[in-house]
Formats: sequence, structure tokens, C-alpha cells
Amino acid sequence: MNSLVSRGSLFDDFFKDFAPGFYVRPLHGDGLPAPSQIKIDVKEDDAAYTVQAEVPGVPKEDINVSIDGNVVSLRAEVRQHDEKKDGEKVLRSERYYGAVARSFQLPVDVDAAQAKARYDNGVLTLTLPKKQGNKTQRLAIE
Repeated sequence: MNSLVSRGSLFDDFFKDFAPGFYVRPLHGDGLPAPSQIKIDVKEDDAAYTVQAEVPGVPKEDINVSIDGNVVSLRAEVRQHDEKKDGEKVLRSERYYGAVARSFQLPVDVDAAQAKARYDNGVLTLTLPKKQGNKTQRLAIE
């Protein structure tokens, strides 16, 4: 039954409202968003594309960006765990491990050697220069 109803579904919201004391949330909050929930903005100028992707709560070391021609792939991994300190008795320990990935295609190939990435306050900003020589040529109709 768990495979039929995913976490964060309409049923979860119903039972959370119906019996709020019975519904227990994980200590670490919600997990990673679904790939379609990673919000991206893509802007273009004559020389490059600028992509901003929201990846909150993920250390920059756990974000992987790959470029293959005009396909850009983003992958983020989260490893959250509680640490036990000296003198503490562990009553409950929760861990979350997960990964999310998203790929998208741009109209023109990207010059991967000149591409740059910056991560600040949960927003990944990619500067993806267009590969020279891929100029779109309009055909004259005879």
C-alpha cells in the first residue's frame, strides 16, 4: 500500500488535518523535492545561457553538474543524520539518504570548458557559454 500512495500526497494532508496528534513528521523535515519540483530559470543572451536552480539544504560538495553537448544534468545528494554526544542516551535516531536529478536540453551546444557554476544560499547559478560555430542559419526559400 505504501508504494501506491506517496509521501506528501492528498491522503497525508487529510490525515494530518483530521488527526494532527497522530501524524508524526520526521525530525529532519521533508526530504528532497521531486525532480519536477527543482525550480529552474533559464535566461539567454547572445553569448551564453544563465541557469538558476533552487537546491536548498544541500552542501555544494554534494551537487554534481554535467554537460553533454546541449544537455545539462543536475544531481544532488542529501545525507542527514543525528549525532550522539558523550553522555547522551539515544531514544530515537532518524536518518535520511536520498538523491534527486534533473536534466534539460538547451537549443545550442554549450562550451563545457568555459562553463562556470556558483552556489549561494541554496541557489545554484550556472553560466553556460554557447559553443561558437553553432550559429543558426536561416535557409532562403526559393
